[in-house]
Order: sequence, then structure tokens, then C-alpha cells
Amino acid sequence: MTETIDKNYARAGYHSAQTRGNRPALLLVDFAHAYFDEDAPLFGGEGCAVARDHAIRLAASARKSKVPVIFTEVKYQPGGGDGGAFYAKVPALSCFDAGKDTQRLADGLTVEQGDLLVSKQYPSAFFGTSLAATLHFMKIDTLIIGGLTTSGCVRATCVDSISTGFITLIAEEACGDRATGPHEANLYDMSAKYADLISTDDAIAYMESVGAT
Repeated sequence: MTETIDKNYARAGYHSAQTRGNRPALLLVDFAHAYFDEDAPLFGGEGCAVARDHAIRLAASARKSKVPVIFTEVKYQPGGGDGGAFYAKVPALSCFDAGKDTQRLADGLTVEQGDLLVSKQYPSAFFGTSLAATLHFMKIDTLIIGGLTTSGCVRATCVDSISTGFITLIAEEACGDRATGPHEANLYDMSAKYADLISTDDAIAYMESVGAT
């Protein structure tokens, strides 16, 4: 290929902006303590810490604007009996066994009255959960997604979000990963095909503009 990837993608119409809906929800994916515990195998470092700080801002703004706030958690029976092939593939998922400190929601983020918490066993927030049915009942048309990690559960959730019919926005500053390479590559790919990347400030302004509708 002689042309740059940006020119090639532009020729294909990738990175096209979507028309945002009027009924958004904020979906914060897997902000577990495991990513912030330096002794845990899933410790994510500075990239995850920055994402958490932005997620805290987004959650507060969403509640103020009356935009639904939905958290996801990964949670397994001790020993991973309900984790299937995913649990067997990734030994570090034992961090999410019920009862472990690493499984709990990270410091600074809390499920408050009116928020929802969706438990899952696989990467996507939609797979094997009631999330899609709940969002459709709430008449949500747009999802603002942040979470951990960008290259894992955020990406899987993003793909399933647009596949399920939701306008999908990735709050890029509220997404984190343990390395910049996978983080940036997956943000680029999600932007090209599945979602629009938006800043925290843009997400807050958007929620403020439509949250009361």
C-alpha cells in the first residue's frame, strides 16, 4: 500500500461522525480494584488511573443531568466455575472471583441510588447479560462508554453496542490500558468502524444539553 492508512480509511469513509441521539446513557465498564492494586496481575498503572479520574467526572455529570449511569463488573464463582473458556484462557481473571478485594469497584467510584450494576463473565457488557433489554426498555438511543481495558472489554462492548443498534460514543479519556500501543490502536479502530471518540468535556456538554429531555 503506497498511500497512508489515514488516506486509505478516508477513501473508505471510515471515521465518519454519527448523529447523536437524545436519550444517552453512560456505561462505565469494569473499573475494578484489580487494575489499581500494584500487587495484582492486572495492575494497569497510570493509564488506568487517568481513566478512573475521568470516569468519576463523567458519573457525577451524568447524575446531575439525569442521564442513567450503568456500571459493569466481572464477577465469578470462586474458582471460576461460571467463567468457561475465557477464565481458563486468562488465569488473571481469578482476580474477579467473588469475595476478593480485587473484584470490587475501584476507589472513587460508587454505585449510587438510581445507578445500575451489571455483572458479567465475558468481555462484552452485552454478552450473557440483560443490558440490551434494559436499555431498550429505558428507550436509550446512545451509549457513552468508558472503561478498562481499552483493548479488551471496552472494545468488545463497543462492537456489541453498535451491533445492538445504539449510537456509540467512546469517552476516550475515560478509557485506559496497561500500555499505550494497544490503547491507541484500539481507539483508532473503534473510531474508524464502530464509534465516535469524544473528550470528557464534550461528553459532559452533550449530557447537559439532552439530559433533561
